[in-house]
Amino acid sequence: MCGIAGIMALNDQDVSIDLIKMLKAIEHRGPDGSGVYVDGKIIYDDLKNLTAPEGSFGLGHNLLSIVGTEVSQPIKKHDFILVANAEIYNFREIKTCLKDEYNTDSDCEVIISVINQYYKGSLLDAVVNSLEKLDGDYAFAVYDGKDCIVVRDPIGVKPVYYGENLLKGIFAFASERKALWKIGLKNLEILPPDHILLNGVPVKLEKRNNSISDTQEVNLSCLESSLISSKYKNRIKKDKSYYKNELKELMISSVEKRIKEISDVGIIFSGGVDSTIIAKLSQELGANTTLYTVGNETSIDMEYAIRTAKILDLPLKIKTLDVDDVRMYTELVLNAIEEFNIMKLGVGMPSYIASEMANIDDIKVVMSGQGADEIFAGYHRYIAFYEDEGEDAKKHLKEDVSNLYHVNLQRDDAVTMANSVELRVPYLDKDLVEMVMEMPMKYKMGNGKENLRKCILRELAADLNLPKEIVLRPKKAAQYGSGIHKLLVKKVLKDENYKNKLEARYKNIE
Repeated sequence: MCGIAGIMALNDQDVSIDLIKMLKAIEHRGPDGSGVYVDGKIIYDDLKNLTAPEGSFGLGHNLLSIVGTEVSQPIKKHDFILVANAEIYNFREIKTCLKDEYNTDSDCEVIISVINQYYKGSLLDAVVNSLEKLDGDYAFAVYDGKDCIVVRDPIGVKPVYYGENLLKGIFAFASERKALWKIGLKNLEILPPDHILLNGVPVKLEKRNNSISDTQEVNLSCLESSLISSKYKNRIKKDKSYYKNELKELMISSVEKRIKEISDVGIIFSGGVDSTIIAKLSQELGANTTLYTVGNETSIDMEYAIRTAKILDLPLKIKTLDVDDVRMYTELVLNAIEEFNIMKLGVGMPSYIASEMANIDDIKVVMSGQGADEIFAGYHRYIAFYEDEGEDAKKHLKEDVSNLYHVNLQRDDAVTMANSVELRVPYLDKDLVEMVMEMPMKYKMGNGKENLRKCILRELAADLNLPKEIVLRPKKAAQYGSGIHKLLVKKVLKDENYKNKLEARYKNIE
């Protein structure tokens, strides 16, 4: 994953200096190289030495190299320019499917190849038709010399913010708000996953009916799902056995694609059922897996994590916090999440510190259990919804999943990328989400008791031979399980002057 930025002048003035300012503001997202495209010219260099040519339209990129011979962007191909904060999990399948000429080993290059297959003069049609063929977490901008389109993955794992300053005469977008604040933009918006930016204007994303001529080769049928779980599709009755089989196969596939070609991976680990399943599968799939746990001296997460790591025979790295540690990390985490939000601060701090530890260990990819509570009905409020509405309670889960992008996912991406570590979220794989959201609520709720929410996921944990105490462990939110919320609210932010100072800082820049 990386950091992207783009800027266009509304009055043809030079934007080169502002483009470099934006990239420097998000250097932590990609310390392995940078590049810019401005009015037809591309330049690559270390960010400290990078200068942009003068021009009125520019795209920029900071690279976080994960595997292979990943190259600096922007990428130029087929008369398109691309900057992407992306991990395309099916890029090798796309390369096999599309007999294009590939100039790099980057997974992002295939985005252009797919778009080019659909391109008939309308970049909008080409991009929209391409999205269903991309399996991954992404935010990217593509330019054809006339139009610039910015788009996100369907769940919204990777963020994009945008805004304009009419006095300065500029529109810009970037992976983080601080890049836009740096050039004087305020009142920023986050791009919803169901919208794209077309030349700076948000447009509702809809399926396009782009006709493809018989003579134009669009051979993408080989990208249809080839998951092992497809063998169950022909069952007439979708009973619990069907969903359990599907869940197991899709979870294995989801974790596998996220650790493929990665020798060392970290897990943000609470010792709960969600993160333990991921750890177990990662281990069984052969990755060198390290667990990272953060909490105070009375943390229940710490207690469970230590016991579970020992059972799994996996290395566990621990950071035990006191009030002075929480005070020190408060401003670091606030700088990452870019807003004064006590809930986000308390939840984000364990992930920030876990990714910091992973960075010290030279691990560039960590996974977490983010999204499991939303798709498997893990929160207490779902009990009342289910008791009142039965199967119709699905709508609340769908609503929560659709809102993940601007709360949980924004926070988690921000705190991990602040440490130049990429977060991957197996429970939000698009095939897994689609299947689980179809699954009847009764298989998730059990009899509605506290320890039986996420019932079918707990059964998967039992099938994976995880200890019973983990299978039945009740949900405990990260800020409470870690013990950080208590230190934060009752100690650090009890100082009203300090709290007001922090809150005012973010009100002034927003």
